[in-house]
Amino acid sequence: MKSVLGLHHIGFTVPDIEEAINFFRDVFGTVTVMECGSVDVDDEFMARHLGVPSGIKIADQRVIQVGRGGSLELFEYSGVGSGQKLKHNGEVGAMHIAFEVDDANAVAERMRGAGVDLLEGPTLIEGGPMDNLVWLYLRAPWGQYLEIVSQKGPLGYEADGGPKLWTPSSGE
Repeated sequence: MKSVLGLHHIGFTVPDIEEAINFFRDVFGTVTVMECGSVDVDDEFMARHLGVPSGIKIADQRVIQVGRGGSLELFEYSGVGSGQKLKHNGEVGAMHIAFEVDDANAVAERMRGAGVDLLEGPTLIEGGPMDNLVWLYLRAPWGQYLEIVSQKGPLGYEADGGPKLWTPSSGE
């Protein structure tokens, strides 16, 4: 079996792709690297390849680059009823995306000044496997949970000599 090379991208659906593109650009400095537009295929293709019900189409699809890390593939679908709610973090299938920043406290202050919806924090973890991690959850305008993280030093689990997490700052 050939080896897995790594995480290529994270794809998720947003209600308004222009709003999402502007938010990620303004808050995280992302760059749009690919604009695919709408996808003109039939219902059978959509069901077989993407698992969506009849009448749902990809209205727009774009890929954005996040610093030195992975890419995000954003989808906006048409034919979906309004009033859908995102899952809260305790529900199966819920997700968040974490962005490494050089200083979570300074970035949080900048975000507060820009009116970004921040939850409580940043929080420094002291002790345990995530010792030295500073983290803060925030919400995108459409409610998606995101996170910023930075480190005050090596993470606690690294003292045991285990494999290190890849991070944009380490490049490892």
